[in-house]
Amino acid sequence: MASAGTGDAPAILFVLDPAGQRTRVAVDHTPFLIGRQPDNSLVLRDNRTSRAHARIVQENGSYIIEDLNSRHGTFVNGHRIERHTLSNADRIEFGVEGSYQITVSLGRGSISKMMDNMASSSSIHMGENALGKLRSLVEVARAVHNSLSTQEVLTAVIDAALAVTQCERGFLLLTKNKELEFAVARDRDGKPLDPSELRVPRSVIQKALHTRRELLSMSFDPLSGQNLEMSVAQLELRSVVCLPLVQVRSGNQSETRITSTSDVTVGLLYLDSRMTPADLSAGNRELLQTLAMEASTILENARLIEEERAKLKIESELKIARDIQQGLLPSELPEAGWFRAAGSSTPSRQVGGDYYDVRRSSQDVWRAVVADVSGKGVSSALLAGFLQGAFQMSSSGAEGRPEAMLRQLNSFLLERTRGEKYATVFLLALHASGRLEYINAGHCAPYLISPDGRLRKLHTTGMPVGMLEEAVFEPNEMELQRGDKLVIYSDGLTESANAQGEFYESDRLRDCIRENAVKDANGLHAAVLESLDSFKGAVPSRDDVTILVIEFLP
Repeated sequence: MASAGTGDAPAILFVLDPAGQRTRVAVDHTPFLIGRQPDNSLVLRDNRTSRAHARIVQENGSYIIEDLNSRHGTFVNGHRIERHTLSNADRIEFGVEGSYQITVSLGRGSISKMMDNMASSSSIHMGENALGKLRSLVEVARAVHNSLSTQEVLTAVIDAALAVTQCERGFLLLTKNKELEFAVARDRDGKPLDPSELRVPRSVIQKALHTRRELLSMSFDPLSGQNLEMSVAQLELRSVVCLPLVQVRSGNQSETRITSTSDVTVGLLYLDSRMTPADLSAGNRELLQTLAMEASTILENARLIEEERAKLKIESELKIARDIQQGLLPSELPEAGWFRAAGSSTPSRQVGGDYYDVRRSSQDVWRAVVADVSGKGVSSALLAGFLQGAFQMSSSGAEGRPEAMLRQLNSFLLERTRGEKYATVFLLALHASGRLEYINAGHCAPYLISPDGRLRKLHTTGMPVGMLEEAVFEPNEMELQRGDKLVIYSDGLTESANAQGEFYESDRLRDCIRENAVKDANGLHAAVLESLDSFKGAVPSRDDVTILVIEFLP
């Protein structure tokens, strides 16, 4: 196996497993294989991933990830890839929801590169002082590359800055809610300092941050209205050094950028001396600026990690909500007798706004409903849960009329959501005699298919619930014959798209139903799902997809 680099530190993969545990893996050889098989370099213990899912190779000093014809695909930053050149902070996923996620950390920091340049210079021209500075930078580089603790790395930055400038005290302040707060305070001997020892008012430093003209340097007058020399003398300071820490956005070489506006300053590196002047020769200025840049990068990485943790917490809570929502769907559907059904509901996100249910309200009556709440996400899921409860309450007896139920739902939604949320609903009651009562409240027109292939649509009979106070929900009736099947679906089915941007549309659904007319409810439901999967491939659905097939066999 080839070595992963020629003297450079290997790429680091921060691996988040489905249980929320984070591990750190070095790409210390290439090709670096990723997959389910135990002989991979990184083993993904998820049966939904492929045995050999992807690999990382190195070409011309860059890391390349390649998909190995995996079943569900390899995604980088949300886009499916076959081959992709990795950049710092890239996010790798494996095509299945809730599986492994990988965040990439590439290359060595600018401090490491500067040390290489310094080390290549002749040691004859380096005195003991320069060697001490180099040792300080080595310690920072080790902290940057070997530690996951932001506090530890920022402490190393302060120590290195003190060694470079020969200052006596160092303070690192971070911006929080537009105010400066202390993060690290140390003296030249490595002892912690009390923040009160910084006698320069933070308001003065804050003002200097906003009025600076250069990206990585600034100066200020601690006592406004007097010259700098007099102010520093009054504060018993021999010299003061200030460097702002600016926001750094990481990406590839063309995307990485430093924001220079004052409102995105993330903090400040402050150094001062009471006994000796700071050493601010040209080389030291460059080193200080590099340290400030390194600290800015560290803070940006810490921010990204914090965002990732918050995202994981939300995703964990949504997963619980998804499990609850899926648990509210019918656990079993009737497969024998005169009324038979098969159905499924797949949310496009963790939780969805679609809902279906089937309930027996008497010996001779079955009721069913399919609803699609406007919008997506948690608010739609909550409303779908309410619709489910309302349906279960109203279907407890055969005397409940569909139009009365929808009028009550309409009034409730208007009262609670003021017309901002509505739902399309297809509600039916099927009697053992074959009499079908239904209301289509703005829902997609279901298909009624006979065993001989004759196809009919049950068109809209009223407006969606929750839209208008004066909405009318007119019931319809018809007689079903033996073997008739009703295919009810949400618009997420026909609006699913493939990689070419084409929609599944009702024509494909109609053809699929006709071709599988002789199959029972389970067979027809499976055929529609298979047709949809074959059409869209690995492209995720944009909306929730719900399908319910009802079969009448007296």
